[in-house]
Amino acid sequence: MSTSRPNYWKWAQTPPMGWNSWDAFATTVTEAQTKAQADYMAKNLKKYGWQYVIVDIQWYEPSANSFNYRQDAPLVMDAWSRLQPAPNKFPSATNGSGFKALADYVHSKGLKFGIHMMRGISRQAVKQNTPIKGTNFRAADIADTTSTCPWNPDMYGVDMSKPGAQAYYDSIFAEAATWGLDFVKVDDLSRPYHQPEIEAIRKAIDKTGRSIVFSTSPGETPLASGDHVSTHANMWRMSDDFWDSWPALFEQFERTRKWAPYIGAGHFPDADMLPLGAVRQVPGYAGGPWTRFTKDEQLTMMTLWSMARSPLMMGGDLTKNDEWTLSLLTNTEVLAVNQRSTNNRQLWNRDGLIAWTADVPNSNDKYLGLFNTRDNMTVQEDRAAFQSELVTRQTPDHGVAVDVDITGAEKLYLAVTDGGDNFNADHADWTLPRLVGPNGELKLTDLKWKSARAGWGEVSTTVAASGKAFSVNGKPVSYAIGTHAPSVIEFDLPKGYTRFQSFAALDDGGVSQNIAGSTVRFMVFTKSPYDEAPNVVPISLTELGFNSGANVRDLWSKKNLGRMTGDFSPAIPSHGAGLYRISK
Repeated sequence: MSTSRPNYWKWAQTPPMGWNSWDAFATTVTEAQTKAQADYMAKNLKKYGWQYVIVDIQWYEPSANSFNYRQDAPLVMDAWSRLQPAPNKFPSATNGSGFKALADYVHSKGLKFGIHMMRGISRQAVKQNTPIKGTNFRAADIADTTSTCPWNPDMYGVDMSKPGAQAYYDSIFAEAATWGLDFVKVDDLSRPYHQPEIEAIRKAIDKTGRSIVFSTSPGETPLASGDHVSTHANMWRMSDDFWDSWPALFEQFERTRKWAPYIGAGHFPDADMLPLGAVRQVPGYAGGPWTRFTKDEQLTMMTLWSMARSPLMMGGDLTKNDEWTLSLLTNTEVLAVNQRSTNNRQLWNRDGLIAWTADVPNSNDKYLGLFNTRDNMTVQEDRAAFQSELVTRQTPDHGVAVDVDITGAEKLYLAVTDGGDNFNADHADWTLPRLVGPNGELKLTDLKWKSARAGWGEVSTTVAASGKAFSVNGKPVSYAIGTHAPSVIEFDLPKGYTRFQSFAALDDGGVSQNIAGSTVRFMVFTKSPYDEAPNVVPISLTELGFNSGANVRDLWSKKNLGRMTGDFSPAIPSHGAGLYRISK
């Protein structure tokens, strides 16, 4: 990559650490919620290096209320074509004062303030043809109406060959600098790669004279643009939006491997936010209020992000952190890997067993990350207490009655697998699911599951996999759990119940699709359906440069494992990871 050292690299010598509102609040975040995150960060996280509080998308849209966007929604805008905070969400922005008061509040906590911006100029400004500050040009003069974001309808691109185009970006960042902005995430910039507008934003930031860390989004940023983006931005996304599913996490291994050569002080490939803790806190959203990652998967994510030196941006509502989530964010030995290690790289990938290594600065020690990405999470059908016949469009009523003895069981697992063909349209409902015992019935929808996985979409008690109301064979269902194969839902069973009953069926949202598929099997387990034996992940210490043995320290447990010679061979669970410091 380029050997030149732009001045702005000094503004982010280590990977930025902070909180972003998107994973928890989507388009709905308010001033009060943002202040609450700042309060929590200042009290619980600042001393560990966490410092950025970032308001994500559509802070300028007064009626935004979900993870989705409304076409032609009225936006709050000033007389110079610049979007402004909606006062109903951010009361301190009344009378055109922007984010200054909120930024001042964040700064008063010893933290830094950031916002999200969309690439381009608002369609509303173009329609109204409002002026560009400091010029005789107007919005329509600089807009490229053929350049639109594929997933957000708010903006048009800016044609940087037009007079007034640079002045428009200059005016945006000049105003943001007066607010006290320390960080900006600019969206719809990296995929496809909008080089002229990236350069325009770089120029506009530099003209302000303020140190504003620049993040581009979303990915995948083209690897071929690595030299350019690393000399114009402080961080750039390597993937599209990352959420809490194992397939998404698994894909990040190859991306982080490819981007490792571009890691450096001031410029960091970004694996995206950390969907930990209380995510999806938007009222009425069916995705579930807590991360779907298992604890092993959470350790894997934090270990990979640390070894790959990705920026760390917490996505969950900080104020709802449990002790486990807080422990992930405050392990000083793990954070040191993210913040200070060098020469980070994947050492090998042996059939899904992966090793990363890095150097410990000013030392001959090495950091070692070991990962087991092998999927031992395949349902073992011979363990099932109940297994249905194949359920298809031809099955009477599109489902089967389920009545399972659960006497003495502490766990209940509801599984749906495909019919052996594919997962197309495998929308499945556990309708009228209930626990039955001497003292009556308990709707399973009134019991919070411990974990839930769906092959597509979200497991939900409010809508089917299609996002529509539950419907089976043309009839509405009063209550159900909707999912999509392959799926496993885990419950801790309360005492006093002896049977699980349900009518397990295909949902009409899948049956109605004019494609092959919609074939599933339903299974019920009272013990884990998985083969959970860990894999030994052996590594020769000589591969790490220790020919005469080495001392090994587990960074997650903060325990010394002793001196070892030959191979170091820890047992790593499926989807799990270990992080170690190796020393002579």
